[in-house]
Amino acid sequence: MPFKVNKDRRHKIPRQRHRVTNWPAYEAGLRSRGSLTVWFTEDAIEGWRAAPRTTRGGQPSYSDLAIATALTLRAVFHLALRQTEGLIASILQLLGIDLAVPDHTTLSRRAETLEVPRPCGGQAPVHLLVDSTGLKFCGPGEWLTEKHGTRRRRSWRKLHLATDADTGRIVASVLTGHDADDGGQVGPLLERVDGPVASLTADGAYDRDDVHAEIMARHPEAEIIVPPRSSAVPSASARATPTARDRHLQIIAERGRMGWQRASGYNWRALVEADVSRWKRVIGDGLRSQTDGRQATEVAIAAEVLNRMLDLGRPEYVRIA
Repeated sequence: MPFKVNKDRRHKIPRQRHRVTNWPAYEAGLRSRGSLTVWFTEDAIEGWRAAPRTTRGGQPSYSDLAIATALTLRAVFHLALRQTEGLIASILQLLGIDLAVPDHTTLSRRAETLEVPRPCGGQAPVHLLVDSTGLKFCGPGEWLTEKHGTRRRRSWRKLHLATDADTGRIVASVLTGHDADDGGQVGPLLERVDGPVASLTADGAYDRDDVHAEIMARHPEAEIIVPPRSSAVPSASARATPTARDRHLQIIAERGRMGWQRASGYNWRALVEADVSRWKRVIGDGLRSQTDGRQATEVAIAAEVLNRMLDLGRPEYVRIA
């Protein structure tokens, strides 16, 4: 990124300024993000009760749509399970709808196996932007560490995201342990992407042979935009059959790192960092669930929440300075 290349004189680089050109529509979308009518639709009311099962076992009282609706409200308004139960009960009472309310134990149990639909992809090839971040979920917090000097570190997990550069939507997400490497999750992310991939852009942590091989095996026509390491050298077949990495090294040798970033479109990777920041500000920087299955459901619902909010209104802006 430019600020990394110019880190020795970063204090002299002025901050970019932008002006939103569709402010009335974007402001209306921001207000709609807090409206209950957005999340409690007629489809949720009609499909609230579960369909009778044809196999042996107890009959479920609530459909997957009802559980997903409750967990969505929980993610949007940062509620505990009991408070989510109370919020849904009050909404149904205000609407005058005679529906049963799932209790907090039902929500917790069903979240373990709930299947959240994947984001729908179009037929056009997508330009993927990949990055990862950490999410805290248990252990002593910052206050306890500072107050009592405990050395036990807070546990956390790593969230891997793949977003569409054109729409800003999260098209795939993977939750792993904190010791999982970024490059090893390219395959699982691509498995969750429906449709063709035109390009994949990531930072230098993904400059690995297995990452390139994984992308080429699934999407041979995809362009790989990953900055080579500072110590990278061309491959043995660079002159006869240059790889994508060899071509990147050639452009860097001719134009420098900044010239390569502009020519390759690597600077668009800042959009996935903006999505990570949006996740932390809207959803939070932690996980409320304790088991792997519930955490996976929590992450999938959070990604769907951010995509819905983005559909309500997205800013269009131009640079003014």
